[in-house]
Amino acid sequence: SQVHIGAAISLTQAVLPQMKTQQFGRIVLITSRAALGLQTRTSYSATKSGMMGMARTWALELGQHGITVNTVAPGPIQDTEMFEAVIPPGSEKINTLAAGIPVKRLGRSEDVAHAVDFLLAEASGFITGQTISPSGGSFVGAM
Repeated sequence: SQVHIGAAISLTQAVLPQMKTQQFGRIVLITSRAALGLQTRTSYSATKSGMMGMARTWALELGQHGITVNTVAPGPIQDTEMFEAVIPPGSEKINTLAAGIPVKRLGRSEDVAHAVDFLLAEASGFITGQTISPSGGSFVGAM
């Protein structure tokens, strides 16, 4: 939990004074579809869902300072070390996993980056306390 929740708290505390002074800020925490639950990943799921609650609370507390706080909860992102540590490239399990996702493919790092870019934009100032899930629809259904 220190890696996910502890780091988010420490980093946010470090930038908040300047954001409050400027009356502007964007905080985006990276959570996971696993926040909804994932077999054999109890601690990971708990910390990721904790981050979502933390972001919603901060959104309520910091909105008056022009600071938005949101989370991005990716589904399976194929081109990451974390994914490849569990499912090696070329594994048939990749096709099986993709078949269970509504858009019929696994995600890529740039899918996550697009969601983060959107939330960081000055024009996204009316979006706070939300979770965007670049997950191909797996966030709304069972994989």
